[in-house]
Amino acid sequence: MSEPPLRTPDGRYLVVRGRLWRATNPALPEEQRQAAVRQLMAARREVGRARRAGDRKALARAGEAVDAAKRALGERGPVWWADGAPDYNRHLARNTPYAAWHAQATAAGVEPADD
Repeated sequence: MSEPPLRTPDGRYLVVRGRLWRATNPALPEEQRQAAVRQLMAARREVGRARRAGDRKALARAGEAVDAAKRALGERGPVWWADGAPDYNRHLARNTPYAAWHAQATAAGVEPADD
């Protein structure tokens, strides 16, 4: 099993191949988080089925379901933190205020440097 992705010190992002991805809202009640994760996984399975079938309408519906689940998790849509900090979702870590931290973590061998 692979190592879990690196998380920024503030817990707002996961770092995958040098890119920041917004983490799930840690304030979500566990039951709510689990339900949203189940919805997300079901929607992703539907995306795969629709792609294999070449069904563009089903693919659009499945994509909307993925988006809804990710919004429920706090990974898309309005940010879940309240300090006014901007959202760096999908930005390369090296182009954000996390650059120095990421360079240090990468140099320490925490994450492969394939960004």
